[in-house]
Amino acid sequence: MKVSVVIVNYNVKHFLDQCLVSVYDSERGGVIDDIEVFVVDNNSDDGSVEMLREKFPSVRLITNKDNVGFAKANNQAIRECSGDYVLLLNPDTLLQTDTLLRCVEHFEANERCGGLTVKMVNGEGEYLKESKRGFPTPATSFYKISGLIRLFPRHRRVAAYYMGHLSDDEEAPVDILPGAFLMIRRAALDKVGLLDESYFMYGEDIDYSWRIKLAGFENHYMPTTRILHYKGESTHRGSMNYVYTFYNAMVIFARRYFSGRGARLYMMLIQTAIWCRAFLAFMQRLVGRLALPTLDFAVSWGGFVAIKYLWASLWASNVNYYPQSYTFLILPLYSLLLLCSTFLGGGYDKPVRTGRIAKGIALGTCLLLLFYSLLDETLRYSRAIVLLGSLWTLAGLVAVRLLLGLFRVKGYAAAPRRRRYLVVGSPEEQARVAALFDTMDLTPHSVDTCLPSQVDSLIGSTAKTGHIDEMVFCSKDLSVDRILDTMCVLRGKGITFRIAPHGDSVLIGSKYTATADSLYGEASNTVTSATNRRNKRLFDILTAIAMLLLSPLLFWPQQHKRRYFADCLSVLRGRSSWVGYSTPNIRAGVFSTSDRFPKAKGLDRQRLDHNYTSDYHTSTDLIILLRNWNRI
Repeated sequence: MKVSVVIVNYNVKHFLDQCLVSVYDSERGGVIDDIEVFVVDNNSDDGSVEMLREKFPSVRLITNKDNVGFAKANNQAIRECSGDYVLLLNPDTLLQTDTLLRCVEHFEANERCGGLTVKMVNGEGEYLKESKRGFPTPATSFYKISGLIRLFPRHRRVAAYYMGHLSDDEEAPVDILPGAFLMIRRAALDKVGLLDESYFMYGEDIDYSWRIKLAGFENHYMPTTRILHYKGESTHRGSMNYVYTFYNAMVIFARRYFSGRGARLYMMLIQTAIWCRAFLAFMQRLVGRLALPTLDFAVSWGGFVAIKYLWASLWASNVNYYPQSYTFLILPLYSLLLLCSTFLGGGYDKPVRTGRIAKGIALGTCLLLLFYSLLDETLRYSRAIVLLGSLWTLAGLVAVRLLLGLFRVKGYAAAPRRRRYLVVGSPEEQARVAALFDTMDLTPHSVDTCLPSQVDSLIGSTAKTGHIDEMVFCSKDLSVDRILDTMCVLRGKGITFRIAPHGDSVLIGSKYTATADSLYGEASNTVTSATNRRNKRLFDILTAIAMLLLSPLLFWPQQHKRRYFADCLSVLRGRSSWVGYSTPNIRAGVFSTSDRFPKAKGLDRQRLDHNYTSDYHTSTDLIILLRNWNRI
């Protein structure tokens, strides 16, 4: 056995599909004659396992019941590998046809080479500087964390983290190999051993690369072949979870390989970085979330005050007719109520929809009038101000968003014009992609086509490429090599690149970071949409309060009395939800989707979860809660 390929998968079905196609293309094309492929699935719920069993029966599949992490999952497969060379490969990658052959040839020509990586390019054709990295000493890490590396990207010391002094096309020994493509010689593997499972995710590639060097081997960067790496399609790199996980991995590394003052300095630097990133992230989120509501409040309240003065001068001929408490207490409450109802109506969700704002203001106005009717007559200052102020608030909120769009503030720009597409492939594949556009409810401004044989002439014509917004490659008709060549030549021209996998109704591109198999938009009523997350949370809060208030009646019939108050308080505090589901990264559930049918047995939990998450309604939560009211 020449090469063993190990891929750890977690909810990236379509990327995994294309990755495996590119791996087997090396064998089918006769480039390399002996490959075994392992896929370790960390409890994916996106149909990855079913896809593998149907389309790639020769893959040696290992399924885990939990997400055991990157290092442990790789080790499960490495123990069973029999190849002379073992490749740890990310599922969101595509290999050139000759990648494996060139790597094997390099190993055979360089006996001291224990580990190897290649040139990586992202989905926009841009070089990924993570392809070659230096050892993360305290000084190197400081230059990286502080941002100085951006000011001196080619300096030998300042840019040592990415070895910026080396040309991207220069073959050279490096310190660290990226986990996305890390190939190791069997002799080095036997001496170094398995990955360190202390690292759940991130850092294990740094640790392993350094252990290869400590074992007396060299790590090489080989840019004579490339891979396409979509780079963290299922990772939110701006999230605090990513920040903590990444830097905590660095702390583990420092404790293991640094000693004395160096270790203390490094860990102090890492801890400082974590707190700084956490503070900056918190402030950014706080400002981002409060800026627009604060502006809306100022516009709304200012309008109410102006209308009050105008109405008082016209109706009572006295601008001081209303007391100060009305201006500084009642009117702000009016504005707050209108903005709260706008929030509940989805007026702060993106993309901006005027209808949602209007719905929220209409609800708020009705609540204001109801509140107004319940007041004592001495406190009913003016119904007209309520109505006129509500109309002003509606107009003001819409105007604010139009102005934000005019100044191109992210998330508020006007709906993009219909885009111009170029589909590269055979006539049959061009027709299939055109049908995909209809399925996805896309309305392109224009769809041009190009045969694979015409790509070279297209690249050389700025007039032809200058009018393209998106280029779609049909993978059936173009090799990864050809796709990469085209992307690299056209990078920086504002063109978005997609790949249409053969036999699959998806279009894959580097902008899809929310979920690996996202298309051009998310389903409109998924449980993860901003509106439904808010509605689900609001339902949990209101019902938890109701359960606590009605506890004198509801507590005694409970089958699990010890859990009643604990579960109510847990839901109220946001630690759990009344209804949970098996998809990761959500609150634990007091009940599951299968509890909608408490008397039925043998239900397909995965299918119930899929139906629940793809078309969410709070009424489903209410039904489950009512049917299980005595089993809290």
